[in-house]
Amino acid sequence: MELQELAGKTCVVGVNYFGLQGELLKQSQYCGQVAKVDGELGITIALRHSDPTVTQAEFILPPNLDAWFKAPPGHYKHPPSGVDMENPDYLVTWNVFRTQDNKPEGQHEWWEWVPNTERPQVGPGAI
Repeated sequence: MELQELAGKTCVVGVNYFGLQGELLKQSQYCGQVAKVDGELGITIALRHSDPTVTQAEFILPPNLDAWFKAPPGHYKHPPSGVDMENPDYLVTWNVFRTQDNKPEGQHEWWEWVPNTERPQVGPGAI
């Protein structure tokens, strides 16, 4: 698959955030449609929300296809996050590791994005 082939495709995205000691800090899930692809800037997902009053938001993933897997047909729901998509084209998972301790105020915290290259395991009708 080529990066440009993702344009217009739908996806369910899972992101796991880990601390300096490898401890799980947070898990987030999103769903949406690929709005833009750029080999340097990344893959922009136009997010879907269960709340129609929420304005359109975007989430940008690294331009790496190792984390993208064809999704089996089904209804993918995750009530805590509002993720709800039927028959997405792809399932995508990333692990994000904090690589530096707290910086002085105003400086960026550094995170390393690592594609999860194992096919996501999902139960019937759930993320």
